[in-house]
Amino acid sequence: MRNCILLAAWCAAVILPLDVPAQTMPESFVHLRDVEATIIQDMRYFSGHNFLGRRVRGYDSGECILTRAAAAALARVQADLRPQGYALQVFDCYRPDRGVRDFAEWAQAAGDPAKAEFYPRLNKNQFHELGYVAHRSGHSRGSTVDLTLTAAQARPRETWRPGMPQRDCAGPYEQRFADGGIDMGTGYDCFEERSHTASRDIGPLAQRNRALLLKAMARHGFRNYDKEWWHFTLEREPFPDTYFDFPVAR
Repeated sequence: MRNCILLAAWCAAVILPLDVPAQTMPESFVHLRDVEATIIQDMRYFSGHNFLGRRVRGYDSGECILTRAAAAALARVQADLRPQGYALQVFDCYRPDRGVRDFAEWAQAAGDPAKAEFYPRLNKNQFHELGYVAHRSGHSRGSTVDLTLTAAQARPRETWRPGMPQRDCAGPYEQRFADGGIDMGTGYDCFEERSHTASRDIGPLAQRNRALLLKAMARHGFRNYDKEWWHFTLEREPFPDTYFDFPVAR
């Protein structure tokens, strides 16, 4: 009996390292696809098409996961936009806390494989002080989402492939990577002042498009982070002080 207990303890120690807390998705979380399947998902941190230039730790699947409350509210936003000819496209949803730590470690490490597209005018060690990357992220609470609007007038979505030439995320709409969204003045995760929601250093069409997204999200209880036009958090989030670390998986 004692050997069985020791063996069980040994297995637990091997399978569950102390630096990776064992967590599974709580019942209060859902896959967005199961709530509103028409919202387009382009989960950047599961791919290498992001500012790290590689998959982020904790993203084992390209699935949007949110609290039930946030997913339901997002579905209502989608329903409001559909008659106007618009739809939502998400880039990031729930983010495991280990992914946030991955960002912090990356910011201090050598190498800038995606600088030319996502932060051509910044050094990555400035990200924390400028508010672009946090040591604790609202995404890990499950009710924060990064997203854009798509519509028939948007440029056709490109398929990203490793090794593609990088294009300045703040360049003209016709020249930067075509993610399928309408013109918002910059691409997603574009780290500079033109990404600030109220920036006037973008064209009038992009300003109107940001205002449309802001109004649609606010109507259903989401507040925007003013340094990132794409970043929204549910005002009445169910876990305002809890940071989760279960992996993104299907």
